[in-house]
Amino acid sequence: MDVALLSRIQFFLTVSFHFLFPPLTIGLGVMLIIMQAFRLWTGNPLYLNMARFWTRIFGLIFAIGVATGIPMVFQFGTNWATYARFVGDVFGSPLAIEGIYAFFLESGFLALLLFGWNRVGPRTHFFSTVMVTLGAHFSAIWILVANSWMQTPAGFHLVRKVKVAAGGQVFPLAANLANTSFTIKEVPLPANYVLRPEDLQNVRAVVDNVWDVILNPSTLDRISHTLAACWLAGAFLVIAVSAYYLLRGRHIESARSSLRLALVFGALSSVLMLVSADSTARGVAYNQPTKLAAMEGLAQTQKDAPLGLVGIVRWQRNAEGRIVGVKVSALRIPGLLSLLVSGNFLHPEKASQTVVQGLAQLPSDEFLRKRYPEADDVDLQKIRPQYWPNVPVLFQTYHLMIAIGMALIGLSFLGCLLWATGKLWDNRSPVIRAFLWLLVGSAFLPLIATQVGWITAEMGRQPWIVYGILKTNEAVSPVVGVHQVLSSIILFLLIYTLLFSLFVFLLFRMIGQDPQETEIKETPPEGWQTLPLKAGRQTKGGKV
Repeated sequence: MDVALLSRIQFFLTVSFHFLFPPLTIGLGVMLIIMQAFRLWTGNPLYLNMARFWTRIFGLIFAIGVATGIPMVFQFGTNWATYARFVGDVFGSPLAIEGIYAFFLESGFLALLLFGWNRVGPRTHFFSTVMVTLGAHFSAIWILVANSWMQTPAGFHLVRKVKVAAGGQVFPLAANLANTSFTIKEVPLPANYVLRPEDLQNVRAVVDNVWDVILNPSTLDRISHTLAACWLAGAFLVIAVSAYYLLRGRHIESARSSLRLALVFGALSSVLMLVSADSTARGVAYNQPTKLAAMEGLAQTQKDAPLGLVGIVRWQRNAEGRIVGVKVSALRIPGLLSLLVSGNFLHPEKASQTVVQGLAQLPSDEFLRKRYPEADDVDLQKIRPQYWPNVPVLFQTYHLMIAIGMALIGLSFLGCLLWATGKLWDNRSPVIRAFLWLLVGSAFLPLIATQVGWITAEMGRQPWIVYGILKTNEAVSPVVGVHQVLSSIILFLLIYTLLFSLFVFLLFRMIGQDPQETEIKETPPEGWQTLPLKAGRQTKGGKV
């Protein structure tokens, strides 16, 4: 294995483990807002107990999420220094904004959320809950802006460092001008310039328009889809724990109330997720056709393209072992992919004529000839598979994500239906008990879906780290060795195993506690202030 592959494995390990926690904090934060709103609206102490219980779990998840997110930032400098130098002007800005504004907003009000129950009024505490949740959302938004730019780069141009002599002549940076006065400047490159390996040390991306960077072609779709998935993760965590309490006959009133809130929120989030998924897939078809063809295992460009449901995709190789295509054995719905790509649901016959590009024609000959000007048509056919992602894996992760998404829609709406008909609380019924056990297990489904969805998005971009511009194997740090990356992977595995074990232990211990046993004191009114203490002296008569 080379350094590029090991660095990808290391980044996958750290990101996939970290990505277990932000979706939960984002979704659970919205649930806390809902619970706190009902607390203010009704004055029922039940919602106070509920909010206090889930805030403790939120605090645990938030702490682990922060701890696991720090190593990823350093990896840009340790493992991906070439990438960091090349896109630092573009990629660094959203990450800086996320750290300065979003994370500070989130962490600034976190203490009030966790420890302010009896120190501030209910409205102030509700405001702190809203601010922490908004901070979590803003953090995700800015990270998604940076990642979306890698998928669909926009609002930038490439510049090259050159030596400019006193007479105005331009020389390469490596030119020997020992006896000539010169200055080093950056000169713009043509818009269609093809980056080459020898350019990596003196060419970089520079921002043209910051709003084009932020609102690149995939930003809004990816933000809406990811946030909807995060809301589902938070909703189904509450659903799972509430269903568990109902099955055990514990905290019945609290479990019923929290389950009702979470089912409604989960049903609404699942609808938003479905709508955003449709828009996101259409954007992929337009901006990253190779990724769509790989996700569907579509070999040939065609009209009336079918949509895969389930199946197996394998590489097709020639006698020399070279990849030349894909073999697909799948259950498909004829014409549905063309219909979805067109978005013309009112005229299905016209939509069926929409052409969906296949792997055999992707990337295009024009794209490849820019990079291999000496290649003929036969050579291009041999080169083309090098620009395909791992189609067999991508097909499975993409369709697993879809299957889980549809399952979550079904579970949330079925739960709402059973609640509306009054059957959900009849836990003596074997059918209802079986459904409640499904809800208990459903806590894992959104997390699995976010993981395979992230794998689909990132693996589908390969072999590019910046789509169409910079290859992944060209972005690694030139001074990092195989043994260094391998040893760090082993250390990460050990540390993350211990950290995850601690998280599971603490989470289950919290769930095992009674939400109604948390200490409740009379919430002080707005404007209430504690008596001051100075230099450790006790107050007396309200004075120090």
